[in-house]
Amino acid sequence: SPHTPPAPHPRHYNEGGVGDGWTAAAKDLNLQRSDLWIQTKFSGLGAHDPNNVPYDVNASLEERVKQSLKKSLENLQTDYIDSWVMHGPEDSWENHFKVWRTMEMFVDEGKVRQLGISNFYRVEDVKFAYEQARIKPKVVQNRFYSDSGHDVEIRKFCQEHDIEYQSFWTLTANPKAYRHPAALELAKTKGLSPEGLFYAFCMAIGITPMDGTTNTQHMKEDIALLNRIRSGEKIFVDSDELAIIGNALGTPNWSIVGDGEEL
Repeated sequence: SPHTPPAPHPRHYNEGGVGDGWTAAAKDLNLQRSDLWIQTKFSGLGAHDPNNVPYDVNASLEERVKQSLKKSLENLQTDYIDSWVMHGPEDSWENHFKVWRTMEMFVDEGKVRQLGISNFYRVEDVKFAYEQARIKPKVVQNRFYSDSGHDVEIRKFCQEHDIEYQSFWTLTANPKAYRHPAALELAKTKGLSPEGLFYAFCMAIGITPMDGTTNTQHMKEDIALLNRIRSGEKIFVDSDELAIIGNALGTPNWSIVGDGEEL
């Protein structure tokens, strides 16, 4: 199913636009809601435009979470969310779990299918959030960049616990990895743009990159890449080809996950 990830903070995303978009596309293509996979977020006050917050800022934290989901369901024109992600850490673990326990309730009710966390960059925090959760996070969504060492330890933890690691800022943060001469040459031989090659690299090492393009041609290229991968094609034939990209990331052990084996 196509991943459709908006979030209800208008500073960055247009959740209502996603609702209009998927319903129009479903009508044109004769698709059902179950053919799509929709992910959105609960975002704390700091992530919102102060003039456009989807909940009562004076309400309790738990009530804000409830109001946020209600607004998301309205915006997205659906009665359930496939994946609901906590946009970032709260200011204390006590408040984190107030948010998380409220999110868990909606999984119990069937309004949400799975939960996730985002912007957690210390593996100790990811582990603690996981261990203390009744309903375990199925997604960790982070900025994929050198400042965090490309989340090597967090990605290991995700692989070991059946958690999908989603990356954002994937292209913006890593141009040196896919714009050097050897990468450009490899992209050419694979029939891909340099950016497409980097997305293929991420998927080959177990990452789901978030694609934020608004360019129609780039969308077509990205869909074509996904179709190639889904048909069983291995874009990278061996670890040497992967290393052409990986070794340019600037992070040692970029490819090492799980039991020290390369994906």
